[in-house]
Amino acid sequence: MPTTAPATTPAPATTTVPPAPTPARLRPPARPRPRVLLVGTATAVTALLLLVAVGTLLRQPLLIPPLAASMALVAGAPDLPLSQPRSVVSGQLLSALTGFAVLAVAGPGLWGAAVAGGLALGVMMCARTPHSPAAATAVIVALQAPPFWSFLGLLALASLLLVAVGLAGARAAGRTYPAYWF
Repeated sequence: MPTTAPATTPAPATTTVPPAPTPARLRPPARPRPRVLLVGTATAVTALLLLVAVGTLLRQPLLIPPLAASMALVAGAPDLPLSQPRSVVSGQLLSALTGFAVLAVAGPGLWGAAVAGGLALGVMMCARTPHSPAAATAVIVALQAPPFWSFLGLLALASLLLVAVGLAGARAAGRTYPAYWF
């Protein structure tokens, strides 16, 4: 019988695994250019004063805290998805509707307001209209039980005014806003 040499298995090649990349450290944003800073600030002040003026004319308050936060996003971070017209207007209105739905079930109060604020986030996520200040609108509705139609109408008007002033301010600062409409 012929003998054959046993098959030899080559030695495994040594491979070196490169070290995992070190995650980049997050840093604060760069300082804005002076023109962007001044125009952004002036835009926010103008929009909020406009809400006060229109609210005074209508004898209805238009300036509520969530709208001030909305304007801060529109004027200060116009590139974020949270700042886009779709998110500002739809997020505010969907959150108000969420607040009214919770109000109808639970009545006004802190417990319902907490649920409304949390549910508003889920509703906005489902609708792809993220806008964090709008969660506070749901809380306000569930706490204060405002009149349905007048509150929604005034909220829509106020949200559209913020977007319009944000558009004008971005043009004045040489920035692009919005990144998308719908």
